[in-house]
Amino acid sequence: MTHHNHTGPAIVTRGLTRHFTSRKQTVEAVTDLDLEIGQGELVAFLGPNGAGKSTTLRMLTTLIPPTSGSASVAGHDVVTGQRDVRRAIGFVGQGNGAGQRQLGRDELVSQGRAHGLSRADAHRRAEELVTDLDLAAVADRKVSSLSGGQRRRLDIAMGLVHLPRVLFLDEPSTGLDPQNRANLQHLVQRLHAETGSTVVLTTHYLEEADALAGRVIVVDHGRVIADDSAARLKSGLGDLVRVGFSSPADAARAASRLERVPDSRVEVDDLSVDLRVRDGSAMVGELLADLGADGVRPTRVEVARPTLDDVFLDLTGRSLREAQSTPSDTTPLESEVAA
Repeated sequence: MTHHNHTGPAIVTRGLTRHFTSRKQTVEAVTDLDLEIGQGELVAFLGPNGAGKSTTLRMLTTLIPPTSGSASVAGHDVVTGQRDVRRAIGFVGQGNGAGQRQLGRDELVSQGRAHGLSRADAHRRAEELVTDLDLAAVADRKVSSLSGGQRRRLDIAMGLVHLPRVLFLDEPSTGLDPQNRANLQHLVQRLHAETGSTVVLTTHYLEEADALAGRVIVVDHGRVIADDSAARLKSGLGDLVRVGFSSPADAARAASRLERVPDSRVEVDDLSVDLRVRDGSAMVGELLADLGADGVRPTRVEVARPTLDDVFLDLTGRSLREAQSTPSDTTPLESEVAA
């Protein structure tokens, strides 16, 4: 199944902004967000808790209206064309979407029917997803009896049941064990390859973003601070070459030597020198020879390829992993959504 209904970009936002009030203070969750995501792209949306990722997804999926600015999904305005947007998308949020007293398989069939599938197609699609997401052993149990991981997989199945043109996944791997996380990655890749669906996911598993996404968008404080492929973002940062020495004097001397390397950054910390440079792994032999010629003998050398977390640390001065471990205060937004 492929999608040819809309030929323009899958998602366009212009000046998209969302404010909400918390304790009589105006909080800017998303500010002047300009995005364009093409048909068939697989995009990871990264940022710390409170960066505006989930708020952006809630606006794009019509759950909350923008304060100002505009957004369209699959060619439909998220405010004036809500019904058309909802027909075109699948959304797996962070909460549980299935009814507690229903049987898992029945929920999948009902979801398929709600999206216009015939009874036979809805049953066939439910069977496919039960198999794909390893739900066969629990599909005929009440949702309330399922474990957190099982319920998460059922939520994901419900978002996929109608083969949406645009699929939003808000931290889909939360609560999944490594095996099911890997299964989910394969499922998303297959859906993307087979249907041409546009996929936008938020995740705090950086390896997941790296493995899945052709494009990575990093947001912080409600604004886009980086937008490129994971490979280019990491390549632009460069490798980390960490060189250890037996004395601070040697480290200082080495640092002054290494500072001559073009397009590099050098930091000294007592007995070690950190050099951040593109293709550092290929240069390390030459660097050590140069230091040796200057009479400086390193005691150890480590070379680390950059990660997306390193990119985020470089952009914001903090680690995405650390930022994710801090609980976010979403209560004001949740109460506003409920209202």
